[in-house]
Amino acid sequence: MIQSTYRESWFGKVKGDLLSGLVVALALIPEAIAFSIIAGVDPMVGLYASFTIAVTISFVGGRPGMISAATGAMALLFIDLVANYGLQYLLAATILTGIIQVIFGLFKLARYMKFIPRSVMVGFVNALAILIFTSQLEHFVDEIWVMYVLVVVTLSIIYLFPYVTKAVPSTLVAIVLVTIVTIMMDFDIRAVGDMGTISQTLPIFLIPKIPLTLETMMIIFPYSLALAIVGLLESLLTASIVDDSTETNSNKNTESRGQGIANIITGFFGGMAGCAMIGQSIINIKSGGRGRLSSLVAGVFLMFLIVVLGDIVVQIPMAALAGVMIMVAVSTFDWNSIRTIHLVPRTDAAVMIITVLTVVLTHNLAIGVFAGIILSSVFFVSKISRVRIQEERKDGRIIYSIHGELFFASVTELLDKFQYDDADVEEVEINLSGSHIWDDSAVAAVDKIVSKFKSNGKQVNVTGLNEDSTELVGKLANKLGSH
Repeated sequence: MIQSTYRESWFGKVKGDLLSGLVVALALIPEAIAFSIIAGVDPMVGLYASFTIAVTISFVGGRPGMISAATGAMALLFIDLVANYGLQYLLAATILTGIIQVIFGLFKLARYMKFIPRSVMVGFVNALAILIFTSQLEHFVDEIWVMYVLVVVTLSIIYLFPYVTKAVPSTLVAIVLVTIVTIMMDFDIRAVGDMGTISQTLPIFLIPKIPLTLETMMIIFPYSLALAIVGLLESLLTASIVDDSTETNSNKNTESRGQGIANIITGFFGGMAGCAMIGQSIINIKSGGRGRLSSLVAGVFLMFLIVVLGDIVVQIPMAALAGVMIMVAVSTFDWNSIRTIHLVPRTDAAVMIITVLTVVLTHNLAIGVFAGIILSSVFFVSKISRVRIQEERKDGRIIYSIHGELFFASVTELLDKFQYDDADVEEVEINLSGSHIWDDSAVAAVDKIVSKFKSNGKQVNVTGLNEDSTELVGKLANKLGSH
């Protein structure tokens, strides 16, 4: 069963995977070069990374149809390391990043994805769409009007060509046609070759030339740990988005291990650490890619373009690729989140907006996601910390029925909600059948309430404890120094 499923992930939709892989390869080139420039290294470092990661992940990844390569989020984390220590330390940090990710995968840390709220996921997607769009604006700086026209032509082909036929991805058609027109008309606009020098050589196996000492480990470990977390976070969120787009499931722990293996191999072949790319993954899905073959084709064709067709590749106008990425940004953005923002709870809307703003302002997906998670946690704790108390008096006896969750955030004001010195009351019953005691703060609070009533000469009974609460109270009551 597992073998047949794996075979299906390779050969389920061969034609769609082949064609989509070609489109993705073309879109990877300028991004890989740009990310290399961000990190402060030669453009070939990003290109080699995109090749080795895409090829490796096609075999060992857990999400068929998802594209992984060099990414901007990872490149940003390399800036200081490269500036202070150089390329060899980048390669070593990449290998260590992969090792950490493999360990994360083995310990199945992907299961903690369930703690990321939907509002954070939507914010992540929308922020990424905005970043993809704004990153294209630099290609328009100091450009002539022809650039704008070609972008419009590219988008027109992308959206209108499917009405003619869907046999060939419209994105591929747009890139090819706009490139041909640009070359024939000899337009003086920016091309791929203007972004950096491309050397037509294959990557070779190498071992980073660094001293194997504890000091070296102390230098690269903080970077590698950050890269591992950011890479897995972006990869697993992208995997979830692709799951939703294709209405299929994927193995997130396998994906974690796969990303690690891909980064280890990449470090030994002169590449920088990478992860899943939501933009290229969306291009792949929109172009018909669903299986592992699409990622393999993207990686192999990327290197074929560089080594064999490098002279042609450098002539591809940035107008065509910018048009494709603008389409990706529009497709990625969750427009329904804007239409329904007034319908969802205000706290969810706030979390989404804060996530978007944090990512856009910091250009760091991890910081934005963590900010969203923390804010969601605060709102959640605030919601469940509301405790109601009902009073019922009868013949010198009062029953306090407590409704709500009792834990560190809800018991702060609880102590002030009782009348400890009521002269008309001789017996007090604290009914907890409508609540649950979660932690030592709650036990200490109940203990203190009982103590204060007793110190005022009242007879106190605590009733209605469920099994878990009874067990916790039995362990901790009268042992927390509350009285």
